[in-house]
Amino acid sequence: MNKLTGRYALPKEAKIGMPRQQVNDRSQRSKRQVQSFFISTIVARLFVIAATCGLTTYGAKEMYEVLNTNQITSIQWLFLVLFCINFCWISFAFSQATLGLLYKAIASLWKRREQDPEGITAILVPVYNEDPLCIRARIEAMRDDLVKNAPGKFAFFILSDTNRAHACIKEKQIFHPVLNDKKAKCPVYYRRRFNNAERKAGNIADWVTRFGAQYDCMIILDADSLMSSQCLLSLTRRMAAEPTLGLIQTLPKLIRGDTLYSRLQQFANQCFGPIYAAGLTAWHGNASNFWGHNAIIRIRAFAESCGLPLLPGKAPFGGHVMSHDFIEAALLRRAGWGVRFDTDLQGSYEEAPPSLIDVMVRDRRWCQGNLQHKAFLTAKGLHFASRIHILTGIFAYLSAVFWFALIIVGFALAVQAHFVRPEYFSNPSLFPNWPVFDFERARALFMLSMALVLAPKIYGWLSALLNIRQCLKFGGPIMLTLDTLVEIIISALYAPVLMFAQFLVVVDILKGRDSGWKPQSRDDGASTWKETARAHGHHTLFGLLLAAGAFYLSPQLFFWSLPITFGLLFSIPLSWLSGGLGRGNYVAKMGVLKGPDERNSPLIVKEFEQKLHSLIQQAQPFNEANEEQMLKSYLYDSELYDWHLAQLTEQEESDFNRNEICAAWQIENNSDLDSLLKNLNEQERLAILRKRSLFLSMKKFFYMEQQPSLQASAS
Repeated sequence: MNKLTGRYALPKEAKIGMPRQQVNDRSQRSKRQVQSFFISTIVARLFVIAATCGLTTYGAKEMYEVLNTNQITSIQWLFLVLFCINFCWISFAFSQATLGLLYKAIASLWKRREQDPEGITAILVPVYNEDPLCIRARIEAMRDDLVKNAPGKFAFFILSDTNRAHACIKEKQIFHPVLNDKKAKCPVYYRRRFNNAERKAGNIADWVTRFGAQYDCMIILDADSLMSSQCLLSLTRRMAAEPTLGLIQTLPKLIRGDTLYSRLQQFANQCFGPIYAAGLTAWHGNASNFWGHNAIIRIRAFAESCGLPLLPGKAPFGGHVMSHDFIEAALLRRAGWGVRFDTDLQGSYEEAPPSLIDVMVRDRRWCQGNLQHKAFLTAKGLHFASRIHILTGIFAYLSAVFWFALIIVGFALAVQAHFVRPEYFSNPSLFPNWPVFDFERARALFMLSMALVLAPKIYGWLSALLNIRQCLKFGGPIMLTLDTLVEIIISALYAPVLMFAQFLVVVDILKGRDSGWKPQSRDDGASTWKETARAHGHHTLFGLLLAAGAFYLSPQLFFWSLPITFGLLFSIPLSWLSGGLGRGNYVAKMGVLKGPDERNSPLIVKEFEQKLHSLIQQAQPFNEANEEQMLKSYLYDSELYDWHLAQLTEQEESDFNRNEICAAWQIENNSDLDSLLKNLNEQERLAILRKRSLFLSMKKFFYMEQQPSLQASAS
């Protein structure tokens, strides 16, 4: 245990057990749930089920009538089944949005209970090869806000899983000045984990088992999260007022969008998001979901029920649970703890992926994690709502497969109609069976489908339009309407590209390929034409084949398929436009896609941006320094050197470690730091940074470089 004090120490360890759960384990409920507005939750769930089933039944009946021109063939039956699956999916989304519109109108009648909590709340910031300057600026902005409004109530923990030597050195140098300093009213601690087992979930579990017993609750943030002191205080007060709650999830607003794609997501999040989120809140009740960040969790509840099971088999479906958040929410609810989604809390923020390619990279990891959840669908003891969360998470990616299959089968039907001669006398009869295609019914069904897809966006626009104050925040009714139309059009262009990309991802995972663990992009997402063409060449080819085939079969089919083929055909320029500050700034200058938080930036966001600007100027030497210069600063700065050693007080491994042995040999046999760094590989550099004896032996290079100056001063 670290015995150093002041700047070097972590708080005293307070260990708590976190047993690993089983997939099928009907746990005894630790608390009897008292669900607020239980009747309204039941009514909301019945509304969603009835609306989804009713619309799906109607759509299935209408499509059956469209296809039943003579007798339905096997390929038509397949088309009907695929249509029903996809129509059910959009009906489910529509019913939740409609419920949200109704719920939002009366939600102000209810007020969440709050009371002042006892003790300190931990704020956890997991980090994995992220930009430390941005993280430090966010933490400083939140810390200063908390020192002013809630002194002594919170403590920050930076939980690093960074596994690149250069990033680790830069991270420690930038975080070091703010760690556990004299601002004890809101201290900041840092812990870097050497074993990255189970990724983010393992990172948080490691902190819970080591330090969790001395805190009642923890607020988990992402590296790009930002929360005001008022929001943080409200979370702790609501948790204190509801002892049966295990987790409260906030609705983060997207901010600081500076590319076309991030601005598109940001506007949709601020205009349409609240309606859909209100619908989720209404039917979730106290069995809601967890998104992995911007949420508060009761530590005792988390420790006793959220030790994630290890799934049998190899990745991508076996091993540790990748998308841990959905499963942790389900396990909390299985143990009897409430999980609530509070959409009324203001001051919770995050940032969006900057480009279409970045979304595709993130979707690869998310898709694997969500498909892995199939192991929990039939798990014993899970709440009905938890199973729906897991199922919708899986179907969020499988839906791309069903949409793709529907398109392919639809084109197969068109090919069949073009090349196969119909049989008018298939049955013995004096009269022919004339196939009659009901065009009017087909068109009405298409219009209904489009209405269901667009309804959540129309609801968001209508809700903002009727609220004068909110409408003015969007720039008035004209700009609100224009921005909504722009978002609908551009999103429609990107939709088929994402659909086909997700289809390929699902196929890739079903082949057994693991996604690995890549850090999320936080830059502007700009890519060259060559990189974009490489990422979207197959999208363009698929769009070209569809468009050419449709035009050959029928000009009418070509125009009907344009909503799909146009986005695919132009996926390369559309994706290139999606990222890059220059393209995003051009959109901003036009005044398009500006949400309320961009037109009038919240105070906590302004403070963060001011601190980030100041830190970037101060940290210019760090950004320009190479790894050798950074490592030298470890050796020459005595305070930084001692602090790093204080992080290496864990018991050293006794097992054979090739990288440590090779690093020790390199240190012994190289005469200067330059030649050492030239001969070390990445894993050997990491071994030096994690092994106390190896890092101590690096001191010899400091003495070597100091020797000439010492001799000169002596002479």
